[in-house]
Amino acid sequence: MKLRNLIDFNDLTLGEWDELYELAVRIKKNPAEFRDRCRGKILATLFYEPSTRTQMSFQTAMMRLGGKVIGFSDPNSSSVSKGETLRDTVKIVTAYSDILVIRNPIEGAAYASALYSRVPVINAGDGGHLHPTQTLTDLMTISELKGSLDGLTVGLCGDLLNGRTVHSLIRALGRFKNNRFVLISTPELRLPDYVTKDVGENGNSYIEVKTLEECIGDLDILYMTRIQRERFASKEEYARQSGVYRLTTDKMKLAKPDLAVLHPLPKVDEIAYEVDDDPRTMYFEQAENGMYIRMALIAKLCEHERTGRSPAYPLPEGVCCPNPRCISNHEKYLPRLTKEVSGETRCCYCDSRL
Repeated sequence: MKLRNLIDFNDLTLGEWDELYELAVRIKKNPAEFRDRCRGKILATLFYEPSTRTQMSFQTAMMRLGGKVIGFSDPNSSSVSKGETLRDTVKIVTAYSDILVIRNPIEGAAYASALYSRVPVINAGDGGHLHPTQTLTDLMTISELKGSLDGLTVGLCGDLLNGRTVHSLIRALGRFKNNRFVLISTPELRLPDYVTKDVGENGNSYIEVKTLEECIGDLDILYMTRIQRERFASKEEYARQSGVYRLTTDKMKLAKPDLAVLHPLPKVDEIAYEVDDDPRTMYFEQAENGMYIRMALIAKLCEHERTGRSPAYPLPEGVCCPNPRCISNHEKYLPRLTKEVSGETRCCYCDSRL
């Protein structure tokens, strides 16, 4: 696999996705075959915000491959609390490790880390932007359940504005053919324009609706998400959105017999407890798949050689990103990097239109 970093699922070619998926399935069927695949390698995990599944699945994945893990799960226990920059943290930690996994509440932090890393970088979630390894998990689960990633009707419900898992999944499924997305949210939490703009290729389409009841009977996949309290400026704003959408047994009666309900977890109150026992809910199996697909990703990226000193980037100049949550507006030394997407100039770090 030529890919060195995984910042966005769209960094992968579809051929590389197939390669990863096939390897993950092999690992799942016969994990003992891979127990020494990364012996002597070290995975560094830099988690600047809380995580259970993502952090533990990465740690477990590396240990099941025979490697070791270093890192922190609380930046207050590291030199970050003393004011160390992201660049300096990355340069130091990648001198000690063979692969870096980073989660950060600031959008574009993973892309910025890759500029200064000597080893491959994996984005484990950057603010409300992207979460590509959750997308790998989701695609593996959908592929196993449906046998294809084409021609699906996929409902996405909840906080679509801040849901990095939703953003990543739609962009990924948009690369396959004839998928239809049903976006279920309040007007305040509707999907960002930069994501919807990328949908209309390969015969894909989307509609926006206000209730689960009006669409659940048409869905092949229902992707539930929680309302993310940590992304709101105040408790009052969060309270206005919390509890609007709740999946219950009555609503499940309206769904197809082969509906698959997914959730990136953690779930709070958006799925009734009794729905967990419905055989169509697959989120716990989905979480387990996350370990296998991360094992495949780590195994592939650990094949890359370490690089030498990172290149010298120019001092910041050019247009500032309008997104206040973008890493380029927090780490002031970062170069102003842009890209062209569908005729628009966007920020390389957070995808905001400039």
